[in-house]
Order: sequence, then C-alpha cells, then structure tokens
Amino acid sequence: MDDDSTTDEYRRALEVAHRRALRWLDSLEERPIRPEVAVDAILSRLHRPLGAEGLDAAAVVEELAEAAEPGLMAMGSSRFYGFVIGGAYPAALAADWLVSTWDQNTGSRQPTPATAAVEEVAAAWLLEVLGLPAESGVGFTTGATSANLSCLVAGRDALLRRRGFDPVAGLQSAPRIRFLAGDAVHTSVVLAGRIAGLGAPHTVGADEQGRIDVAALARALADGDGPALVALQAGDVHSGAFDDFTAAIEVARAADAWVHVDGAFGLWAAASPALHHLVEGLATADSWATDAHKTLNVPYDCGVAIVRDEAAMTASLGAHAAYLPVVESVSDPYDRVPELSRRARGVTVWAALRSLGRRGVVDLIDGLVDAAAALAEGFRTIPGLEVRNDVVFTQVCLAAGDDAATAALGDWLRAEGTVWASSSTWQDRTVVRFAVSNRGTDAEAVRRTVDAVARGAAALGIR
Repeated sequence: MDDDSTTDEYRRALEVAHRRALRWLDSLEERPIRPEVAVDAILSRLHRPLGAEGLDAAAVVEELAEAAEPGLMAMGSSRFYGFVIGGAYPAALAADWLVSTWDQNTGSRQPTPATAAVEEVAAAWLLEVLGLPAESGVGFTTGATSANLSCLVAGRDALLRRRGFDPVAGLQSAPRIRFLAGDAVHTSVVLAGRIAGLGAPHTVGADEQGRIDVAALARALADGDGPALVALQAGDVHSGAFDDFTAAIEVARAADAWVHVDGAFGLWAAASPALHHLVEGLATADSWATDAHKTLNVPYDCGVAIVRDEAAMTASLGAHAAYLPVVESVSDPYDRVPELSRRARGVTVWAALRSLGRRGVVDLIDGLVDAAAALAEGFRTIPGLEVRNDVVFTQVCLAAGDDAATAALGDWLRAEGTVWASSSTWQDRTVVRFAVSNRGTDAEAVRRTVDAVARGAAALGIR
C-alpha cells in the first residue's frame, strides 16, 4: 500500500469518527441522559466470533458508533450530576484528538520533547492557578486514585528515609507508618493506601458535614509513636465540605507527619478568590491530588499528582534502566507517575487552561458553585423535599420524608431522563446527590433540573 492510499484510509476513518462525534455532541442537551439499552443489548450487537477477514477502517468505526451509541450515557450533558464528572471544553477535546494522532509515549523529555514541554507548561500553570508551591513536582496520572497513590507513595518513602530506612529494600522490615484520616475519607484514598502498603486508614472522626475532627486527630497522633501520614480532604463527596487545613496541618506538623490533601474536585476552589476561606492553609501540605476531568472539564483520563518536594517524588516513582534516556538534573514525566508508558494526557490540561486564562478558570469554578446554590434554592421550594447538606461548593444532597421516597425519586429521575443524579447513603439517610461539575450547567439547566425534580416529586406523591 502506497503512502497516498494509507493516508486516505486514515482520512476516511477519521471522517466517520468526526461525523459521529459531532452527531453525539449535537444530541447531548436534548437526548435522555440515561443509556437507552443495557449492556446485554450492546453485547448482542457486538459479541460474535472474530471473522477470518477484517473490515475497512471506516466501516469499523461506523459499526462501532452505531452499535455503541444506544448504550452511551450522556455524561457531557449540562444536567448530568452523577458521580463527579465534568464535561469537556472544545479546546481540550480537540487537543485530545491530536494527542491520539501524535501517539507520543510521553515518558521522557528526550524522545518526546514537544509533549513533555507542553505538560511542563501545563504543570506550571496548574501550580500558579491553584496557589501551590512553584517548585512542586507534578505528574499526570489516570485519575484521582492513581494521583492519590503517587502522593502516598512519595510520602511513605519520605517518612521512612527520615528514619534512616531505605524504601528500596522493601516494606517487610520497615517501620510501620500510621495512616490517619477523617471518617469521610474517600474510597480512592483508602484504595491508594492499601496499594501503597499503608493499609486502610485509621479514621479519627468527622463533624456532621464530613470535616475531620482536628482534636481527635491530635489525640490519635499523640497516642502512638513512629511515622505518620495524614490524609485531609478538599471537598467531601456528599457535602462538598473542606477540612480545616490550618488547624489540621498544624497538629500534623507537631507530630512530624506527612500531610496529603485529596482534592479530586475540590482542590480547584483554590483558584477562586471568593472561595479562599474554604482552602486557607491548604498550600502548606506536602502533597495534593486532583482530577482534571472533574472540575476543569477535560476529557477522561487526567488525574494530577502534586508533591511539594519533587526530589522525594522522583525518588519514589522514578524509573531507571540502561536503555532509558536520561537528562541530567532534570526529572522526566515518568519520574512522577506510576506508569512508564502513557499518553500525553497533560496536553488537554494545557489546552483547557490556555483557552480559559486565569479569569476563565475563576469564572468556571464560581459558576459551578453558583449553579449548585441555585439548585439547592430551587429544591427548597418543592414541598416534601429537604436539602441535607450545607451547600458550600458544588455538591447538593436531596432527601424526601423517608428513605423509600428518596430512593424512588432517584429512580424516577434516572428513568425519566431529563436529569441523572446518583443515589447514595449519607448520615444514615438515603439521598439523591447532585454533583455540579459541567461547565454548561447554567440557569436554564438549573431550571430544567428543578422542574424535573418537582415533576418527579408530584408523580410519586411526595409532599
């Protein structure tokens, strides 16, 4: 096959992808958010023996899109509030297409100077926007779990080195590290701690909104000895609440503990002057994790691990082999993440930030917070419903008179399709949780959401 025919094959396949992608994007605001069919229906379309002969690339893409589209969730909709999932800015989505086309294994600065450089600029912009130490190491991971893992591993090893133990020797004979967190610690931190060999965290209590009990943390640190790692939280997954960073970090510092902040979606509050009161003291921690596909609205997947001491980060995560290129005195992308091979996921962060500018980032964060407040205000006007949390950031937890009615409301909303919100259990009550993460959730999206909830409550006889 000559070069022209090869290029044409790509062109025809990409033209199909482009057409189907635009069709999908055009449908997001009006299509039902729920998938039209379940997984078994998709399997019935696709699950068959692999034939001896292949198909033309354009036909493959068409077949894939036609089979998959009925089973897709409209997660990019301005009325999708499930889990904590943002949309995608046009610049970030288009940049992601280029990342796939360029197909750079962004592990080392030497063979992939372009994407490595873009990521380094994105990292510097992130630190600037979030008000974190400019000397910090930044790694682009698959998501919040791997970002938390990167930070916990760096913290674990730094604590061991302080006590004269070489982590390279393994953990079997290492001093035990006490891993402490509040009662509302997110499961991604728990999982990351288990993978890092810390075990599940010892939880020290939390207030009614999920903020860590600082006095109980102080007692727990005083009651034991040996190295300690404290995980704090910027943005509780139910209430949106932020730990008291100033007080908690002061207590942890007195015990020579490493302090990590899980800010999967809430770390972005640091970009907004109006929300500074929520994050005061946050920048004095040792490490931070966030997820750019949540609040920043870049495509999956794009976690971010940030460690104040970049040398500690690279000492724990750096890769070394005779065949790997080395640039003296400068860390490589694969020195700050668990993966040796990965796509240039930080490019989408660069694109989003470049398209927004500092003012645009502030407007994005404040807009999400304003939309959450407007949702809560609207829900409070519906008879029989109660907003259960203090709405301080982007989370709204809604409940009816009893758990059965609340569960029924969540089921009704997800089946009806105008709105998709997660059901959960919080403070021993069933709630419907609205996580406002999409840049498109404007006044009209709020109005349609409140209207859908009111219709659901009326249909179920909630009053």
